[in-house]
Amino acid sequence: MKLKYTYILFTALTACYFVPATAQVKSTTKKGQKTNTPASQNNAKKLGDAASKTTQDTTKKAGQNPNEAGAISEEIVVTTSYKPVLADAVKIRRNPDLEDKTPFKAPLTYSSVDKRLTKDNEIQQLEAMKRPPERDSIPTNNYVKGGLGSMKTTFGEGYFSNGADEALQVGGYVKHFSQGSSSFNKQNESRNELGVFGKSITDEHTLRGTINYKRRGVNFYGYNRDIEPPLPEFNPQKQAFNTLSAEGELAKNYRDVENDFTYALKLNGYVFNNSFNAKENNLVLSGFVNQTVKQFYAGLAASLDLGTQKDSLYSYSNSIIRLNPYIKFQGEKYKIDAGVNITKEFGLSSRFSIFPAAKLEFQVIPKYVRLFAEAKGDINKASIRDFAEANPFIAENITLKNSADRLALSAGLKGTLAPGLGFKATFFRNRVKDMPLYIANFNTNSTNNKFAVIYDDGTATVSGFTGELDFKATDDLNIFGRAEFKDYKMDTEEQAWNLPKFKLTAGTIIRISDKVNINGSLLVRGNAYDRIFDPLSTTFTEPRAVEIKSYVDLNGGAEYKATKQLSIFVQVNNILNNSNPTYLYYNNYGFNIFGGVGYAF
Repeated sequence: MKLKYTYILFTALTACYFVPATAQVKSTTKKGQKTNTPASQNNAKKLGDAASKTTQDTTKKAGQNPNEAGAISEEIVVTTSYKPVLADAVKIRRNPDLEDKTPFKAPLTYSSVDKRLTKDNEIQQLEAMKRPPERDSIPTNNYVKGGLGSMKTTFGEGYFSNGADEALQVGGYVKHFSQGSSSFNKQNESRNELGVFGKSITDEHTLRGTINYKRRGVNFYGYNRDIEPPLPEFNPQKQAFNTLSAEGELAKNYRDVENDFTYALKLNGYVFNNSFNAKENNLVLSGFVNQTVKQFYAGLAASLDLGTQKDSLYSYSNSIIRLNPYIKFQGEKYKIDAGVNITKEFGLSSRFSIFPAAKLEFQVIPKYVRLFAEAKGDINKASIRDFAEANPFIAENITLKNSADRLALSAGLKGTLAPGLGFKATFFRNRVKDMPLYIANFNTNSTNNKFAVIYDDGTATVSGFTGELDFKATDDLNIFGRAEFKDYKMDTEEQAWNLPKFKLTAGTIIRISDKVNINGSLLVRGNAYDRIFDPLSTTFTEPRAVEIKSYVDLNGGAEYKATKQLSIFVQVNNILNNSNPTYLYYNNYGFNIFGGVGYAF
């Protein structure tokens, strides 16, 4: 095979070299034509040089010489020598495959399949997919929880209901928490709650009702630290607050229809008393009617607040009537509420007032950021129960006077910064007439520190900023917090007694797995001031300001779900062991821990 291709290549090159050279010295001769002698070949170069210098035509055509009639001759003049080049040869573009390869072809075998051909050009019916099981697919209606811990801590909770019935829900709950410390004489506190509730949903209305009972017990263990140690006969008094309350509501269900007419009616009240002679009864009947006309909402809200307040030195009737006519405008990017709040006090105070009641919301960035502003005012009813819930160490026969928010202005932004990250930033300014304040009130015959309620006689101005963040990265992580900055400008008092200017609350819930949950909370309270009368003064009438230092309260807990019904929990409070007081001489509980088990059924 190799000899064959070599022979072909050699023959081609030989033909390209010799054939043109032979044709170059050969002349065309016909009858009567002369031929060149071999000597002419030797002189080819000289003839070529001479021919290049002449401009005459050396070709002689037939018929020009009469002596050579009928003869055809042609003379060829060689001007240069011929040298063949490789480009004149036919090139093989690729190297030949010199290996002789024969492809192997496997023998094919065929077998017929005995199967019927089905037509699949028609849409077939889909088979129903089985619903995957849900987490905790077997709901539990009842849950109990109990535990013990340091500082004589006892804890218990229980929740009961009829189950997942969309039309009727009935249930109840019970709570207990008690704690005591040995750092101070009889630093004990207990909380107990009991309640039942019911809710019924019909085609047109929703009925809801609750009955609750609360009891809170404390001791007046705070004593004057200027007298060290306390008197041997010092025996803290006991205090207990009892509240029995009930509430019922009737509301028309929402319907997505044009020009809908809605209304609601609510009745609530409570009976309150303490270990001494204080008693308070209150009954509030409230409701609203609202008519929708395209993008307009017109309505009227009203309430009748009836109350009586008694103690060993007084018995008052303190009632308020409120009327709030309003009109609302709502569009794709805005919402406006315009109205007034009309109040009439009778009993403890006789006063007629009209306050603004207006709100505005506008979407700065649709679906993300909204601008809001509000201007409002109202009467704040003085209540023995409300004062006791804020400060359980109040004394007997506290002074009662209704305060008024003359003009409360607020504006800010709220919305969503990123998926799962919500925020609200508010700047506010409020003018308050007769603002209530707590001050320490030592009895000259006892070292018990009980707090009195005084009022800033005039109009105080409260301004500041409130910021809120709620970050829910996933269903397993939630972080939230709220910060408050307030500045007080009092009219007659030196300070805003027992009101801190800064407060931060934050918390988190972390779900490690289906079985483990972790929670945490943080409270940072700024410093405040209280006013006391110096017991070393001869007249006992010279007041002085006492600073209540700031403190940080850090708490945490964890829960392990052993089974679907059984869980184990632990709670750690005041991890930093900061026992600074919230109120003068009433320190917080130090580091404490308790835990227990929970059961669902």
